[in-house]
Amino acid sequence: MESRIALHLALPGAGSSVCYEAVNTATVSLREATREDVGLIRQLIFELAEYERDPAAALATEEGLLRDGFSETPVFRVVVAECDARPAGFALYFFNYSTWQGRRGLYLEDLFVCPSFRGRGIGTALIRHLARIALDAGCGRLVWQVLDWNEPSIRFYESRGARVVEEWLTMRVDGEQLRRLAE
Repeated sequence: MESRIALHLALPGAGSSVCYEAVNTATVSLREATREDVGLIRQLIFELAEYERDPAAALATEEGLLRDGFSETPVFRVVVAECDARPAGFALYFFNYSTWQGRRGLYLEDLFVCPSFRGRGIGTALIRHLARIALDAGCGRLVWQVLDWNEPSIRFYESRGARVVEEWLTMRVDGEQLRRLAE
């Protein structure tokens, strides 16, 4: 099983625009996902799972995404990235709470840019937009994980101010072990 590395991003001040001019003069626009995007979100999750070498683990269904992300009290939110009006990537996030900081945080569950759109500033636009959302929501930090073998992503995140938090390890209980633990 691959391990993930936790990253923190210092939250810089940012402007208010949700459109960023990307490299190669492509226009990158970001928007909050709607119920109509659930099929697209599911497809992007599957593409991310393929990139992360574990497509069988992507069990999310459109029904589950609809229920959990687009109900009266959504558990997560999604930003869809478009490049020249074509879907190019997404970021799925939710708010958590830091007992040490005594304030909310933003947890980035997934950030994915389709391979054919990489190198156009889309990942930068997404991470900047999430930093802005975090600041606007009064969050003290933005946190996510990255697979330890994913050197291009680690370099990308570090170049934008993130740091690897090596002293923290991810712990997980799922499936049958979760059921046993609950007994």
